[in-house]
Amino acid sequence: MLSRTASALYWMGRYLERADFTARLIEATQRLSALPSTYGGAGNAWESALATAWMTDAHAARGLAVDEHNVTEFLTLAADNPSSIRSCLESARNNARSVRTALTEEAWEAINTAWLEIQKFGTHLDSREALGPLLDNVKGWVAAYDGAANRTMLRGDAFWFVNLGAAIERADNTARLLDVKYHLLLPRDESVGGSLDYFQWTTILRTVSALTAYRWVYRDSVKPWLVADLLIINRQMPRSLAACYDEILRHLDLLAMASGKRGPAHRHAATCHARLTSFTIDTLFTAGLHEFLERFIVDNQRLGDAIAEQYLF
Repeated sequence: MLSRTASALYWMGRYLERADFTARLIEATQRLSALPSTYGGAGNAWESALATAWMTDAHAARGLAVDEHNVTEFLTLAADNPSSIRSCLESARNNARSVRTALTEEAWEAINTAWLEIQKFGTHLDSREALGPLLDNVKGWVAAYDGAANRTMLRGDAFWFVNLGAAIERADNTARLLDVKYHLLLPRDESVGGSLDYFQWTTILRTVSALTAYRWVYRDSVKPWLVADLLIINRQMPRSLAACYDEILRHLDLLAMASGKRGPAHRHAATCHARLTSFTIDTLFTAGLHEFLERFIVDNQRLGDAIAEQYLF
């Protein structure tokens, strides 16, 4: 496969995953913002959304207040934000169009429909009432693509590159969501394990559609160390860091078998995977959750760079 084709497929997967995550992040932030400001709601919640999306500086450059309307419009429909949902779907569609023959008709139609439909919302959020249908549609469009791709695409290099990009993006999103929790959401006078702490961890589980999974696995009240166990170590949870790296390593192995060679990306992914599988939740918290997540985010970015150098240039 040509490197430009591999790059378009890889980034198509990343942009679709980012659009879906941003929609879920906004929904979760709406729940947090419903709290009184003295309990970490309102502006603090929208600051956390920008921090999780790595958009704090970009939004500040606009000179607008950090409130629900400005942040939701920036993260959903803003044409000048390259990571807004609208921009992500546009970029995914442009990448898909450039490699149209590598996709099945069903997969292409799902992506193209998403782009055509989101254009109907324009580039400005008219009202708060319009936000819910928009977010529901985004999740539905990405799910429609996932279903079409998984049911119709050959299990070959095109499929592997799309899913490799999605897994890299998913791991990054989960890690940043967890890291922001303790460094922005939790007020200084609120104890770990308090009522607000419980509410925020529950909201994080909802962001990654993991609340029901948590109840099935642990059959316990929401506790920080168990949430971290589910979203970092538990390989049954599709959005956990360990599950993402299972998928990353599997797709890299398949690409290596197809090409007959391995490279730096494989070695780096194997190292990250081994580190994840060596942790227990006790050792992770003893070492420091923030320190672990900070290192993981950097290593995940390095893996993306290694994949780009090995396959996409």
